[in-house]
Amino acid sequence: MMSTYQEFEIEREKIDFLLEKGYTIKGVTENLSGAFVEFEYKGNDPEKSKKERLHILHPDSRKYFSTILVQQQRQKQVQ
Repeated sequence: MMSTYQEFEIEREKIDFLLEKGYTIKGVTENLSGAFVEFEYKGNDPEKSKKERLHILHPDSRKYFSTILVQQQRQKQVQ
């Protein structure tokens, strides 16, 4: 059986993996079964944008992606 910290680590690694590949968070849908986080990758060709969706269950993972989302929004405001 996995510890809650291990569950958090797995979800955080999935989020980090997508971010490292150049994806950004484009939307979040929260409900009683967790959060569905929509990621989008826009390379040089807008026609080839890619989308990924993660189902995040752990509360600490939800805090983690929320912090990243706020950082992304601040970066947009600065640009």
